Amino acid sequence: MQIILLEKVVNLGNLGDVVKVKDGYARNFLIPQRMAKRATPAAMAEFEARRAELEKLAAEKLAAAQVVADKMNGTAVSVARKAGMDGRLFGSVGNVDIAEALKAAGFDVDKAAIRMPDGPLKAIGEFPLDVALHTDVVANITVAVVAE
Repeated sequence: MQIILLEKVVNLGNLGDVVKVKDGYARNFLIPQRMAKRATPAAMAEFEARRAELEKLAAEKLAAAQVVADKMNGTAVSVARKAGMDGRLFGSVGNVDIAEALKAAGFDVDKAAIRMPDGPLKAIGEFPLDVALHTDVVANITVAVVAE
C-alpha cells in the first residue's frame, strides 16, 4: 500500500515521504495513529496544501522534546523492591515502574519510550537506560534498584 507519512517514522521515512508498506502495517498502525494517509491524488493535494503547517508542528514537537531531554539527561531515579540475600529481586523492575518513578520526579514519560535493551531489571544496582522522547531525541537516565 502506498502511503504519505504525516510525521517522521523510524526506519521508514520523514514527513511527506511517499512509501510502500504492507497493508496490515498501514491499516492497523500507521493510519489509526495518524502517522500516515493513503497516497491518493486527493490526499496528496491536501498534504501539499498543509505541508507548511505539518512541518511547523513537527518542529515544535522536536523542540519540546529537546527541552525535556535537556532537563532529563543525567537524572537518577530510585525504585525499591524486595530482594533476596544474593541481590536478586523477587520479581523485576519494568518500564512501567520506571515511568512511575520518572513521573514522581516530575517527568511525564510514556512507558513505551523507555528503552530496556536487556529486558526487565532483575538485580540490585544502578543501570543506565535511554528514554526516547522523540524519534530524534534520546535522554540518558540512571535507574537505581534498591532493596526494601
